[in-house]
Amino acid sequence: MALTCKQVLLMIGMLVTGSINTLTKKAQLQCVSEGYSYKNDNGTSAIPHKFDHPWFQTWLMFIGESTCLIGLFVMRRRERKEREKAIAWSAKVGHQPPEAPESPRVFQWILLIPTCCDLLGTSLAGIGLIYVDASVWQMLRGAIIVFAGILSRVFLKRKLKAIHWLGMFVTMIGLVLVGCSSVFKNKNSQGSKAALGIALILAGQLVSASQMVLEELFLKKRNFPPLQVVGMEGAYGTLLMTFVVLPAMYFVPGDDAHGSYENSLDALVQMGNNVELLVMCLLYLISIAFYNFFGLAITRSLTAVHRTLIDACRTIIVWLAALFIYYVVDKSFGEPFDSNYGLLQIDGFAFLLIGTALYNQLMVVPCMPWCSRDQEMEEFPSPVTPQVNVADYEESYNSISDESDPLLRARDSNIVYS
Repeated sequence: MALTCKQVLLMIGMLVTGSINTLTKKAQLQCVSEGYSYKNDNGTSAIPHKFDHPWFQTWLMFIGESTCLIGLFVMRRRERKEREKAIAWSAKVGHQPPEAPESPRVFQWILLIPTCCDLLGTSLAGIGLIYVDASVWQMLRGAIIVFAGILSRVFLKRKLKAIHWLGMFVTMIGLVLVGCSSVFKNKNSQGSKAALGIALILAGQLVSASQMVLEELFLKKRNFPPLQVVGMEGAYGTLLMTFVVLPAMYFVPGDDAHGSYENSLDALVQMGNNVELLVMCLLYLISIAFYNFFGLAITRSLTAVHRTLIDACRTIIVWLAALFIYYVVDKSFGEPFDSNYGLLQIDGFAFLLIGTALYNQLMVVPCMPWCSRDQEMEEFPSPVTPQVNVADYEESYNSISDESDPLLRARDSNIVYS
């Protein structure tokens, strides 16, 4: 299927904003700043520490998503003005005014379901990012193609051929290699923390895959605009984080400031004391808004599988950018290349790309006839473009013919035969 110019621009937009999203999120966790002041034996002090606030980052993400509601209201206002012009023109020429299209109401309670999936999946992956490098984190997100494929088979009834199962198997090999490279290069307790981070990231991808399948159902079956889905998920998520999750994290015992599991007040103070951290948070917030819009627009225009394919492609951009930042810009950010296990990570990334290409039938394996491009994946029937009913087609054709007969007879009566 040939891609249109609009679809290509959506893919590029998702690729760029998604890369900025990952890099700025990891950069926040690498920033060191003074936080919330507390009293000790020597008086009041604020010890500089890292910005380890993954749940606060989820709150920032939801704020970024909620800004898409502004775009939704602007779009609906423009459509309303165009409809008013069409009605005025119809009245002027004596034509029947066009019918107003049915727009779903903005507040849809059903969107709370993918919102909860987004909240849990993003937070789990954010906690895992504390213990692994940005490139490893991005590569492990390739697991979503395995989870999305299985869940789409179960819930969307999409038929998976042998080539798709092979692609998921190769992807799993890549995930194992990438995970081993991260664990092996960390010694002693750091290795166990890396393993914990990998487990949290994979669990987050399972939840995110469920979210993507739900969003595909909502976008195609209920025909919700992408701006509405992203904006309402952001609005619901911001409310849940502000009044439920973050207060709960404050009172749960932990190692953060004032003995909390996560102290959001400490995060705000750190942002105020560190300009670099503040800039990273703002870039992260803005990139989230555009990344989610591009992602949902691609899900609606193509499928959820295309969205996972773009996520796999942005991995190399994140990795190269992280290496460039570390070796050229500032060693406090980015990540170095591990000379011992870096090749293992490269092999894992290669397997991830091959698995993704096999799943999407982007490569041909001559020794496997069932890998031929002639066997295209059967897409799940889209309610946006419903299947043609033969009886309805014949009825429509007969209706058009009946309406055309008077015109044809009038035309034939005016013909002069020589």
